[in-house]
Amino acid sequence: QVQLVESGGGLVQPGGSLRLSCAASGSISSIYHMGWYRQAPGKQRELVASIIISGGSTDYAASVKGRFTISRDNAKNTVYLQMNSLKPEDTAVYYCNADIQNTAWSLTNYWGQGTQVTVSS
Repeated sequence: QVQLVESGGGLVQPGGSLRLSCAASGSISSIYHMGWYRQAPGKQRELVASIIISGGSTDYAASVKGRFTISRDNAKNTVYLQMNSLKPEDTAVYYCNADIQNTAWSLTNYWGQGTQVTVSS
């Protein structure tokens, strides 16, 4: 079994910062790619940022570029999303996503349970 556990969400004022964490655990052989998605009420889930684990290559949605930074700690199987200059439109449930090969050599896409981020004064 593989699990993704997110943490770090909460309520923050506009202009503030939050850091989200996503830790992968379980029967992991390799992690190839991790990313953060978000879904606001009434909207489709969208990609926020992603990172290739081996090389560190990153990709960002245009709406967060320059404000959000994705990073990883390979030793901890953890990915982070540093969110600065937060805006009310960043309010959403943020989900961690990962492509993981387990110890049975099966490659599967996993989702975390989601963490709420609310930007409001």
